[in-house]
Amino acid sequence: MLSPNAALLLALALLTGLSQFHRSALGVIAPELSADLALTPPMLGAANGMFFAAILVMQLPVGIALDRLGPHLVVAGLSVIAVLGLVLQGLATDGTTLLVARALIGIGCAASFMSAVVLCARWYAGGDMTLALSRIFALSQMGILLAGAPLAWLAGWLGWREAFLISALLTGLAALAWWRLVQDDPPDKPAPTRKPESLMEALRGQFSIWRLPGLSRVLALHLVAYAAAATVIGLWAGPYLADVHGLDANARGRALAVMGLAMPIGLLLVGPLEKHFFPRATLITAGAALSALMLIGLALWPTPPLPVALGLLVGLIFFSSYPVLLVTEARGLFPDHLVGRGATTVNMAQLLGSALLPLLVGLVIGFFPMAEAVRPEAAYRAGFAVLAGSLLLGLAGWLLLPRTKA
Repeated sequence: MLSPNAALLLALALLTGLSQFHRSALGVIAPELSADLALTPPMLGAANGMFFAAILVMQLPVGIALDRLGPHLVVAGLSVIAVLGLVLQGLATDGTTLLVARALIGIGCAASFMSAVVLCARWYAGGDMTLALSRIFALSQMGILLAGAPLAWLAGWLGWREAFLISALLTGLAALAWWRLVQDDPPDKPAPTRKPESLMEALRGQFSIWRLPGLSRVLALHLVAYAAAATVIGLWAGPYLADVHGLDANARGRALAVMGLAMPIGLLLVGPLEKHFFPRATLITAGAALSALMLIGLALWPTPPLPVALGLLVGLIFFSSYPVLLVTEARGLFPDHLVGRGATTVNMAQLLGSALLPLLVGLVIGFFPMAEAVRPEAAYRAGFAVLAGSLLLGLAGWLLLPRTKA
């Protein structure tokens, strides 16, 4: 029998892991998906970005719902929508249907990660919250691993449609586990009295979050911190490895699996590094700078050897584990009764970047004509340059915008 703490961590890892899988699932089979549905690079970028755009649109109502109804009910209800979207994704016949499916999946996953922030804030305090979040986010990276070689193998064996339909079944089972395992508050502490709010009061609470001093610098970097890595591993690493280095679907899956392993390793390290060795701000700055350096290498090095290219890609994902520190940095800015709205406000910046960056990179790559069904290396180098520039701008905001008042 699982303890309440273990049950909570397991349920959060399952739901956040599946969210990671859904946001990364297009990457390894992007060439096959593009061929079957006649998708252009901008359309493929839009399909991936639609997932994040839908989550972004949902953040305001989700934040209010998490504070008023609790994560247990909110996540369970939204998971039903995710399953419907996954079924439609498996049945898609054109780009428009795929866009609608990705939107539904995004809506269904809109509370997955923010429920982890809210629940960890209720169940843990101080450094224990940081460690709990880093472990959950590390375990959630299993979803990225499953979206690599296992998905490529399953899609090659059964077809990509059948693979997506199986993911719908697994998501439904995870939602049932969530309903049975999760409690909104620790069993050894009475649930705090939560004052009922009118819609106007709920909106005023949201507006108060936006006025918090020190929030702008967090949002500036959070806008691109995760999005830069997600755009690469979730969408363009697969086509890059296929067009530039000639890797087939299975080899791409293995490469993406190695990239996927880098993120949980980094996440498991940042908690202890912050607790015992380095200030949080130092780790955030170093992570952003090193991530940008990996992208600059990919942008400036013409036709790097495959081991070098893989090393830069893996390094990008490893160093991009610092956004969890941005979440904990932001958590200290807002009061307890606004945890849901505060968490979703911070998440809105991440999601906005995750919706726009894939589309922007898709447009840039799409400017370069294909030759014999292969896009030139210059197209991908231009895409990596756009991501590097975006990350450097976010880092400048983190360093230069006003900090929290003393």
